[in-house]
Amino acid sequence: MNFTKYFKLFNIFSSLLILSAIFFLFAFGLKFSIDFTGGSILEIEFEKRPENPAIQEKLKDLNLGEITTQPTGQNGVILRIKEINEASHEDLLSKLGEISKVKEQRFENIGPVVGKELRQKTITLIIVSLLSLLVYIAIAFSKVSRPISSWQYGIISILTLSFDVLVAIGIFTLLEKFYQVQLSIPIVTALLTILGYTINDKVIVFDRIRENILKGQKKTFEETVNFSLNQTLTRSLSTGTCTLLVLLFIFLFGGETLKYFSLILIVGIIVGTYSSLFLATPILVGWLKWQKRH
Repeated sequence: MNFTKYFKLFNIFSSLLILSAIFFLFAFGLKFSIDFTGGSILEIEFEKRPENPAIQEKLKDLNLGEITTQPTGQNGVILRIKEINEASHEDLLSKLGEISKVKEQRFENIGPVVGKELRQKTITLIIVSLLSLLVYIAIAFSKVSRPISSWQYGIISILTLSFDVLVAIGIFTLLEKFYQVQLSIPIVTALLTILGYTINDKVIVFDRIRENILKGQKKTFEETVNFSLNQTLTRSLSTGTCTLLVLLFIFLFGGETLKYFSLILIVGIIVGTYSSLFLATPILVGWLKWQKRH
């Protein structure tokens, strides 16, 4: 299949995706959970654990802010809420006791200083990860300096990885808007996992291009890219599909705790597979054409 024939369509579609994601991000913003903003954590053990909606309904009149409910063990629950005083703490336990007999296992307040530190470390981790990927790809492709330099493969990988994460964040802002989901440590973990997973696809596509260039076949760079895409297409789609099947089962049967974590991963892997095949390679060919014109 002649993929290069449709590179302009891929570029237009990719532009629409990234512009939509940026629009959603600015229009709806990001709502941070107490992992980042500070709040209270209460771990309790029920005699007979109720469903999460029943807990939420019972506590809705206590002005606890956004309530995150995480089942633990056989009858335990971890509640994450805004920071509360001792009086509110007692009211909360009293309300929960009306559902079923409860035993408090842990109660602590996480101050905003801890939240700020977590945000800073997360940003630092992302920057260091991207720079490490850039250096790795530049070294791995150092033997291929023509017609595209090795560092250009690295730059394109970083650009497409940013695309993957931005689109996933754009989808997440829609979940925030309509389902009151908050940005938490598991969601950030999912975004970092997307970086690690999708870079693998990009390296495989670029590595096949490198191999075909080193073979010295009498083809233009554009023909080599198209040939390499056809070679890696089945492998990329089959790997992505197998991973998505596992994540789909986690989304459907993994419970509330893993629901949005797996959903963000599903979106990220779909977008990452697309960008590896139909965004990274058009940018590669387009950059070479731009170099030749200038």
